[in-house]
Amino acid sequence: MRTILAYLSLAVLTFSVALFVVIATTLGFKVTPNGLLERQAGFFSRWVMRAAGARILVNNPERIVPGEPRIYVANHVSWFDVFALASIIPRFRFIAKKELQRIPVWGRAVSKVAAIYIDRQNRKAAFDAYNEAAAQVRTGISVVVCPEGTRGRTYELRPFKKGPFVLAIAAQAPVVPCIVYGTREIQPKGAIRIRPGLVEITLLEPVPTAGLTYEDRDTLMQTVWDSMAAELERRHGIHSTGAAIDTRPTSA
Repeated sequence: MRTILAYLSLAVLTFSVALFVVIATTLGFKVTPNGLLERQAGFFSRWVMRAAGARILVNNPERIVPGEPRIYVANHVSWFDVFALASIIPRFRFIAKKELQRIPVWGRAVSKVAAIYIDRQNRKAAFDAYNEAAAQVRTGISVVVCPEGTRGRTYELRPFKKGPFVLAIAAQAPVVPCIVYGTREIQPKGAIRIRPGLVEITLLEPVPTAGLTYEDRDTLMQTVWDSMAAELERRHGIHSTGAAIDTRPTSA
C-alpha cells in the first residue's frame, strides 16, 4: 500500500509541479532567489518523502548556512538520497546526468529550478557544465553532487570522479561532505517496492577551498573521501575498502 501511495503521489506531483514551472517560465516569470518557482524542488521532495513514509534526521544541521553557497558532496545508493537532500538544503542545484533532460516536461522543469545536467560521455561538455555550476555558486546557489557517479548497491564508499572537486575549486566554495544513510532500506537500486523508514543525514566539517588551484583537485578529493569513509565506519560500521581515485575510464 505504501508503494502505491508513493508512486501515485510521485506521478501527481511530478506532473503538476513540472507543468507549473514550465508554464510559468514560458510566460516569462523569473526564477528568483527563494521565490515561488525556486522553492518548488524542495516542496516536491518533501512531499515525496512524506508519501513514502520517510523521516529525516539531520546531524550537525548548523553546517547548512542559508545565504552561504556550498558544495554538498554525498554518497549515493538510492533515488531517495536526492529527495532527502533536496528537502533540507536551501537554494540548490543538483548535478544530474544529461539523460534525465530528455524526460518530457519534467526534464525541462528540473533544468529551471533544480539541476545542472552533465554529459558523462563527453569530457569537455561535462567540465563545461561544471563551469556553469561554478558560475551559479558565485550567485549564491549551492550545488549538490554525488561524486561516485551513479547509485551503488551497498553503503561502502566507492571511488570519486574529479569533476565535482574541480567545480569546488573553481567556485572557491567550501565542500561539505554528507553521509546519507537509510535510503537503501527505503528503496535500493533496482527495486520497485518502497518501504517507510528513517533517513539519517550527517553533515561533516566543511573543507575550505579558498586559495586552492586546479592542481590541488586530487588532494581535495582524497581529503573529502577520507572524511566520509571514516564517518561511515564510525557511525554506521561500514568499512570502505576502495580508494578515492577512480582509475576506471571516465568522461568526468
